[in-house]
Amino acid sequence: MPQPPSTLRVAIDTGGTFTDCVWIDRGRIRLLKVFSTPADPAQAIAEAIRQIAREVPVTLLHGTTVGTNAILQRKGARVALVTTKGFEDAIEIGRQARPELYDFFFDRVEPLVPADLRFGIAERTDSEGKILEEPKSQDLDVLRRNIQQQHPDAIAVTLLFSFANPANELAIEEVLQPLNLPFSISHKILPEFREYERTSTVVVNAYLQPVMQRYLESLDQRLAQPARSNRIFVMQSSGGITTLATAAREPVRTVLSGPAGGVVGASATARLSGFRQIISFDMGGTSTDVALVDGEAQASSQSEIAGLPVGVPMLDIHTVGAGGGSRARFDAAGALRVGPDSAGADPGPICYGRGTLPTVTDANLLLGRLQPHRFLGGNFQLDLERTRRLTAEWLKKQNVRLTLDQFAAGVIRVVNATMEKAVRVVSIERGFDPRHFALVAFGGAGGLHACDLAQSLGIPRVIVPALPGALSAFGILVSDVIKDYSRTILWRTTSELPVARLKHEFAQLSQAASRDFQAEGWRGKIHEQLTIDTRYRGQGYELNIPFSPKLIAEFHRAHVKRYGYSHPGREIELVTLRLRAILKSPQSRIMNERKKQPAKSPPQVKTEKAPVIFNGKPQSASIYERDQMTAGKKYSGPAIITEYSATTVIPPKASFFIDEAGNLQIH
Repeated sequence: MPQPPSTLRVAIDTGGTFTDCVWIDRGRIRLLKVFSTPADPAQAIAEAIRQIAREVPVTLLHGTTVGTNAILQRKGARVALVTTKGFEDAIEIGRQARPELYDFFFDRVEPLVPADLRFGIAERTDSEGKILEEPKSQDLDVLRRNIQQQHPDAIAVTLLFSFANPANELAIEEVLQPLNLPFSISHKILPEFREYERTSTVVVNAYLQPVMQRYLESLDQRLAQPARSNRIFVMQSSGGITTLATAAREPVRTVLSGPAGGVVGASATARLSGFRQIISFDMGGTSTDVALVDGEAQASSQSEIAGLPVGVPMLDIHTVGAGGGSRARFDAAGALRVGPDSAGADPGPICYGRGTLPTVTDANLLLGRLQPHRFLGGNFQLDLERTRRLTAEWLKKQNVRLTLDQFAAGVIRVVNATMEKAVRVVSIERGFDPRHFALVAFGGAGGLHACDLAQSLGIPRVIVPALPGALSAFGILVSDVIKDYSRTILWRTTSELPVARLKHEFAQLSQAASRDFQAEGWRGKIHEQLTIDTRYRGQGYELNIPFSPKLIAEFHRAHVKRYGYSHPGREIELVTLRLRAILKSPQSRIMNERKKQPAKSPPQVKTEKAPVIFNGKPQSASIYERDQMTAGKKYSGPAIITEYSATTVIPPKASFFIDEAGNLQIH
């Protein structure tokens, strides 16, 4: 990875409430949490770098939510869409799939490009790549003038079957380049079939380009100092990092930037304790992200962000609006609701001193699950008295006759139910039994709720990694450089796999990867993963299968696992070739070094006790500082384990210990 030898490598994950920073200092993993600055995320990052590095040059590895927030809040660019004449409204027509099959009154997601910014041009390429009609020069001139009159911020171009032959798209690109606008073109962003999904992906990329470019330029300027040379890399949704220039050019690949770092970190730390089958559970201040890892974290090419299809590879992460800052409310029928509205970092929960509406964090404090004087290692005092007073006043205004304990317990049950549904989506609904997995809990609030979820789902073991409140940043720190390439081919076969033809096609993708790695200055051996999206003829969706001479047999087996049946005699379609190029991170050795470090016996301290409410009854729970626990020693619940970045709640009758990898295991 290109970086001067004297630079300090710092990973930063920007969250809704905190900005987490992780780096290596003389062989030790260090952590800093600062409050996020939602109005300008770069401000918190610059302040963190100032505290960490001072005059040392920095290589920044950044997980960002700028793209995600721009989509969720509809604050992206004004995009002009150019497509094949007659297909201007494909982005609005979409698919027949509905979120609720029998709801005739549901609101469709509005397309990012309004009708007056969609431009069709007479051209046609067939499915085999033959140019049937080239765009006429006079039509191209009219197109340029019409787009210029609309004053868009960015341009998206997606033509029918351009993945088979991009000549017509290149002709349009050449004519529109003088407009000097950010340009997203489909054969470069997503050379795959399915016009709606490809168009949506390219439009999302164009929608985010100006926003991401401004943000990354601002960040680069804030970190630029005459005395030192700083470099910035960005985490992708696929689980690997890329250069700042690539992230600015293809921001659609960064929309799950931070959560992807969490999955990478959870998988890496769990492997140190001998677990390869895990469910990652990342509960932050605004949302909860869950993912299932069966050996290796898998990327999906069929995802949605805010109801918009995105076809670039993304780790298969399911997100719900439930976090520590999620606000509680009573609906019109008097039912308790929690989230997705969040207090965020400003004003934050009541107990932070500025917020006035009760949140999940306030509920945990009222139940004793959070200790006021042990938050952020004692550097930040939670205001318990203010929380009790304002919550009681709020309940009185709602005309709700509940004690503070009853209300807080209700908030916890409701938010747990929301997160339990999310875990079921990535496990049970996809053919996996959660009882065969370990739940890896992290994020600032993950340890507070993990044992409750494990009990509800029958998961036998919970793992809370070291630095749980900043595991996403740690995952970014140890992430590899990853580039994904794909091409739709749509070949049919029965029992004979056209191995030679497939190797030829994969060789072209491999050459493209080599050129890109070389152009960006990366050095080292590139590892390649070859897979093919495969389906039975007549099916509408595919399964991604590793490329090997046994691919057909592996597809039948995968189909049985996913759908419960197979058709061995049926014709098979090889749909899309995928190549993932990986350059291993030099920081991956951190994991091995952590494993080798001998356990140290901490000084013996007297165990503190505090009342904590479990199942509506106060019980005396032991309070432990995590770094003062003896590795390998068995402890019993109920207990509260505190540390700088998180708090973990251990229910009665559970046992727990710190293993040799430094992870907290709860049975």
